[in-house]
Amino acid sequence: MIIVMKPEASSVEIKEVCSKLETLSFSCHVIHGVNQSVIGVVGTITDELLEQAQLWPKVEKAIRVGKPYKLVSRECQPEGSVVKVGSVSIGKEKVVIAGPCAVETEDQMLKTAEAVKKAGANMLRGGAFKPRTSPYAFQGLKTKGLELLSEAGRAYGLPVVTEVVDPRDVEIVAQYADMLQIGARNMQNFSLLKEVGLTRKPILLKRGLSSTIQEWLMAAEYILAEGNSQVVLCERGIRTFEPWTRNTLDISAIALAKETSHLPVLADPSHASGKRSLVEPLAKAALAAGADGLIIEVHPNPDGALSDGPQSLNFEEFERLMARLNLGEGV
Repeated sequence: MIIVMKPEASSVEIKEVCSKLETLSFSCHVIHGVNQSVIGVVGTITDELLEQAQLWPKVEKAIRVGKPYKLVSRECQPEGSVVKVGSVSIGKEKVVIAGPCAVETEDQMLKTAEAVKKAGANMLRGGAFKPRTSPYAFQGLKTKGLELLSEAGRAYGLPVVTEVVDPRDVEIVAQYADMLQIGARNMQNFSLLKEVGLTRKPILLKRGLSSTIQEWLMAAEYILAEGNSQVVLCERGIRTFEPWTRNTLDISAIALAKETSHLPVLADPSHASGKRSLVEPLAKAALAAGADGLIIEVHPNPDGALSDGPQSLNFEEFERLMARLNLGEGV
C-alpha cells in the first residue's frame, strides 16, 4: 500500500501515520518528493485498513499496489526521483560519468580526471575491486585503488563512483566513494544489496547480464526496503545470442524502467558494446530513449589498459564524443 500525504503534512504528522502502521506490525518507508511525501507500507493490506488509512489526518489517499516492487514504482512516487551525488543531481540534469575500468596508477587517474573534467564529465569512475571471469586476470588495487580514485576526484572536483563486490567491503568503500556501484554480476547478491541499503550513500545498480527488467527493479526494491532511497539504475547490456558485441544494449529497458519506476536510469554503452566504435551511436540512442545520463570508459592509453581496453575511449575520442552529444543544449 502507498499512502500519499497532503502537501502541508508536517514531519510530525507523517511520523504519526507511520507509528499507527508500525503498531499494527507493518513496515513503513517514507519517500520525500518535491511537493509531498509518500509512505510505502509493506505487509498484508486488507480492504478495511485501506479505507481506514484514507480517513487519517493529512492523508490525501491510500492506494493498493499490485506490483511485487512497491517502493520503486511510479505508483509510490509519480514524479521522478533526483539522486544527489555531491554537487551532481542525477535525474534533474543529464549526467556523464567517465573514467577507466580499473584504477591502475596515480598518474593514470590524475590525467584521466583532468581530461574528463575538461571535456564536461560530471563524475569520475574507476574500479578498485574488480570481479573478473578469470581468477588470473587483474583483480584491482583494492584499498590503494580507492585512495587513488578519491585523490583524483578531489583534485578536479569530481564525485567518484566505484564498485563494491563483497558485503564485508561496504564500509571501507563507502569511506572513499561518493557513490557505490553494484555490478551486473552482483545484481542479485541479496546480502550485498541489504548491506548497501543500510548505508545512506547513493547506489548505482547495474542490470544483471541475464536479468529481466522486473528482477532488476526487485533488486532495487531490496535497497529501498532497507531505508536507502538514493538508487540509480543502469542498463549495461544483456547477454544474447549475438557474438559481434560484448552484450546487447536493451534500449527498450531504459524506456520501460523510466515508465515503471521513479528511479533515474543511466546507460553504459561501453560495457554494452565492448567496442569503442559503437560507444557514440549507442550513447545517442540511450539518451534518445530517455536515459538520465551515461557511463563511459576512458583511459589514457586504451591499448595498454589492464582491463577493458577495446571498449575504452582515449582522451581525444571522449572529447569528441562530448562535443557531439552536446548535453549542455539538450539531446
